[in-house]
Amino acid sequence: MNALSRVPVPIEGAPERKRRNARSGPFGVLDIGTTKTVCLIARIEGDGTPRVLGFGWQRGRGVKGGSIIDLEEAERAIRAAVGQAEEMSDTKLSGMIVNLSCGQPDSRLLHVQWPINGRAVTDADLRAILSEGRRRGHEDGRETVHGAPVSFTVDETPGVEDPRGMVCETLAARVHLVDASQAALRNLGTCLARCDLEVEELVSAPFAAGLATLVEDEKRIGATVIDMGGGTTSIAVFAEGQLIHTSQVPVGGWQVTNDLARVLSTPINHAERLKTLHGGALASADDEREMLPIPLVGEDEDHIARIPRAMVVNIIRPRLEETFEFVRDRLEQAGVAKEAGTRVVLTGGGSLLIGARELAATVLDRQVRLGRPRATRGLPETAGGAPFAVAVGLLAWAAGEGRPIVDVAPGPERTGGAIRRFLDWLKARA
Repeated sequence: MNALSRVPVPIEGAPERKRRNARSGPFGVLDIGTTKTVCLIARIEGDGTPRVLGFGWQRGRGVKGGSIIDLEEAERAIRAAVGQAEEMSDTKLSGMIVNLSCGQPDSRLLHVQWPINGRAVTDADLRAILSEGRRRGHEDGRETVHGAPVSFTVDETPGVEDPRGMVCETLAARVHLVDASQAALRNLGTCLARCDLEVEELVSAPFAAGLATLVEDEKRIGATVIDMGGGTTSIAVFAEGQLIHTSQVPVGGWQVTNDLARVLSTPINHAERLKTLHGGALASADDEREMLPIPLVGEDEDHIARIPRAMVVNIIRPRLEETFEFVRDRLEQAGVAKEAGTRVVLTGGGSLLIGARELAATVLDRQVRLGRPRATRGLPETAGGAPFAVAVGLLAWAAGEGRPIVDVAPGPERTGGAIRRFLDWLKARA
């Protein structure tokens, strides 16, 4: 969601230092998803890295396709996850950094020119460019929740990362905006308010996944992060160290589970277990001979059918192919396929299906690797895998990683930012 402006390449062996916008004191992050709700409470250590103090996890309730559809059920899941984390950390928080996946978030790049007239560029000029970008990108019924400059051109000199202090006649910028449905955002704010929590910041889910799983070289040479969640598959494109595009496909792991339950006439819970233990997208020679027990919907417990594993693969593979075809089409429609390079990083729970990586490489015609989030101190080993990439990425954001030089949300000390106005707007309607 937010452009990566000046991402320092760490010197090997040198300790990390606290970034300028790193959080101080304990803070919380909340990943609200279709299949799970995760809360982490952490603090930033002296070397600039987060340490988890408390961890809470609940099965997802009241959320579908990334958006809240049942306030009471979602509230229960959020309260339980936050309560677990607060009890473990012995910390009580009033606000959270929350992932943005609701409201069909959309991403766009705008080109904005601003007259400087022979003087030095100031922060006010950069904020004016962002405001102009927001004005041009405004759509009725949608709210711009984040925006940041991707690159600057100072007169005829392109590729400037930070033009402040430079003298020029005209400053041009590519501005990346992310917006979402106002109604969905209002429901999110209402749900958090019912949990006695405030939305301190919103961070795009695929952007967070990228912060957790990409290495610096991938961000610079071009890479696409595909976060395969339970209700959606989200996309983040990085180039030259910056986020340039995000998108979302309304297909996720839940659709795979539903396909299995529907075709095999088996309960949803068993379909999920079948997918986890025996699911995959690649066929093997033994699939026809390996028989799997399948309980049938409405039948007695001892009424068990048996099917070959090949049947499970044949149900899962078309759905995954469709998902990656959607991703390919979204990249082509956005016009960022070239900047995205040839590198794809798969993460999220759906990426753990056997053969997902190979199928993605075939459909997308790119190099694909599986992305596991970086190791985080204090985080339980069970929460360190691909399904928790977004939560770990939210910690990285809190540590100051990925923040642009100027943002639509300048921070709590600058109360005129769009995020502050958005939060006030949510409170007024809660």
